[in-house]
Amino acid sequence: MATYADDPRFPGPDPYAPLGTLPSFSLTSSDLEDGAEISEDIRAPRSISPQLAWSGLPEGTKSLAVTCFDPDAPTASGFWHWAAFNIPADVTELPTNAGATKDLGIDGVVSLRNDSGERIYYGPNPPGGHAPHRYLYAVHAVDVAKLDIEPEASPAKLGFNLYFHSLGRAILWGWYETK
Repeated sequence: MATYADDPRFPGPDPYAPLGTLPSFSLTSSDLEDGAEISEDIRAPRSISPQLAWSGLPEGTKSLAVTCFDPDAPTASGFWHWAAFNIPADVTELPTNAGATKDLGIDGVVSLRNDSGERIYYGPNPPGGHAPHRYLYAVHAVDVAKLDIEPEASPAKLGFNLYFHSLGRAILWGWYETK
């Protein structure tokens, strides 16, 4: 099976290629099958964030960040669907629909505005007839307990900080196409 980075159906680039290779760890979901079409519940307008569970974090992990990015959006910068950080390192799972609240139900977590303008999870919603789009659900193992990013920052600023503070990254991906 092709990975998110080498599947020829998708028009966008591999957004993680410029960030270098990091160790991975186990990332699973009861709501998302890696590389498969995304279910209706997860897609907009329902926008129910998938359950995510992880284990085997790199040594030195002090916090986590969770993102969902569409590199195939018809923009020069892709489309951020979800960006949350300062998740304590002892958290091992986000339940289904944790992204409905800006703190994911966990004290101290910060969610940034996604590209739909909300501080919650916004499900896949590609424009009709464009192409299939990939949705990359990533959990980032971070080397500091708190990233000092203002709540009004963009997900791109979180990504910039993750470049300097990530010890590992695990990605589950799915796709969706509106005909």
